[in-house]
Amino acid sequence: MLEQLVEADDNATNLTVLRKGDLDGWLAGQPPSVRQWVEQTGFRAEPGAVCLLPGEGGALGGALAGLPDEADPWAFAHFPSKLPARTWRLAMPLPAAQAGQAALAWALAAYGFDRYKARKGKDLPRLAWPETADRARVEREVEAISLVRDLINTPAADMGPAELSAAADALAARFGAKCRVIVGDGLLAENYPAIHAVGRAAAQSRRPRLIDLRWGDEAAPKVTLVGKGVCFDTGGLDLKPSSNMKLMKKDMGGAAHVLGLASMIMAAGLKLRLRVLIPAVENSVSGESMRPLDVLATRKGLTVEVGNTDAEGRLILCDALAEASAEKPALLIDVATLTGAARSALGTDLPALFSNDDRLAADILEAGEAAGEPLWRLPLHKPYRRMIDSKVADLTNASDSPHAGAITAALFLQEFIEPGTPWAHLDIMAWNGAGRPGRPEGGEALALRALFATIARRVDG
Repeated sequence: MLEQLVEADDNATNLTVLRKGDLDGWLAGQPPSVRQWVEQTGFRAEPGAVCLLPGEGGALGGALAGLPDEADPWAFAHFPSKLPARTWRLAMPLPAAQAGQAALAWALAAYGFDRYKARKGKDLPRLAWPETADRARVEREVEAISLVRDLINTPAADMGPAELSAAADALAARFGAKCRVIVGDGLLAENYPAIHAVGRAAAQSRRPRLIDLRWGDEAAPKVTLVGKGVCFDTGGLDLKPSSNMKLMKKDMGGAAHVLGLASMIMAAGLKLRLRVLIPAVENSVSGESMRPLDVLATRKGLTVEVGNTDAEGRLILCDALAEASAEKPALLIDVATLTGAARSALGTDLPALFSNDDRLAADILEAGEAAGEPLWRLPLHKPYRRMIDSKVADLTNASDSPHAGAITAALFLQEFIEPGTPWAHLDIMAWNGAGRPGRPEGGEALALRALFATIARRVDG
């Protein structure tokens, strides 16, 4: 996708971007022939619309493209499919932030998952790098978003715990990080019993594991990212119906997100000590499966009654969060495709944000608005804590109530966070159900740039 962004040259064709209110003023400065042409084509600078302009001797003289009145980070993703395959340059400079968004959207409009099927279609046009764009920033964003999408889109047969671990290894090797993996019964030996319990039913080749990536100066502020890595979720003995199981290759979307975020952090060289923890499992059905009403041990020492084997994400996260929180990092963020309740409340595009720190939540929300990646904060409503009480254990992983599922899941995770640790939990979809310019159907990165901006501002300064 980065190949769609090129150096400007004398052969590049001008692309003039206009909002509806700017069109008449632009036309007033053009020759009558151009004014007549634009009027005859019916171009009114509607968002996403394109008008090719004639040049001398029948050549293509340039193009007009319509922008929305309100800021839209995906506005430029509409144009590559509508313009001829050549190099285009912006006729007028854009403010730095808008120039970066234009380059990012143009590049991501070329994304396609082609591991198993070659894409067919016309060559896509290229955009000369906008003069004011922060190239390094755009490059790391494109690479991170592509990584997230590719990991999620890969079928579970080729993206099990071992393959997810290999992706983390490759990322570590690229940036000089260290990556340690605890596999199978090693989880019991090192006291990660809940991760083991969820993943032990899988085949030997898909044994559960904890991926632990570390990078940066040990003396720098600690930032820890935790991602849910359920590489496929059958629901366990509480088996999902086929309609709900179909997209469960995306249940490692949280893990994909923290790897993508880690790649941005390391590429930018932020001055922090990064740790990434990914419990990677497959929630399968076999004689080794955990059962409803089993009581599981956890790393923190709390016991958990299994109210539902399909609420496994919080079980693997609780061990990873206990380990992460024990270090008392300056910032702890977890990302997970955790609950259908969050999707019912907010839909697929809007991640649910929970936090024990009001300032942290405000920073993430502000960064999300600035990046065009909105989130919505939901409360850690203390009175609902009673809904995850168990009669035989310290907690249950699934409330009997049909209400407040996203909140009770977040409250469950909070039990494993040490007091005083600034923590944010994102409950995300990680999937586009339908394609849009720059955002094809399939795996999707949500709030990635917002989280990076928050971390950079709070820790790196």
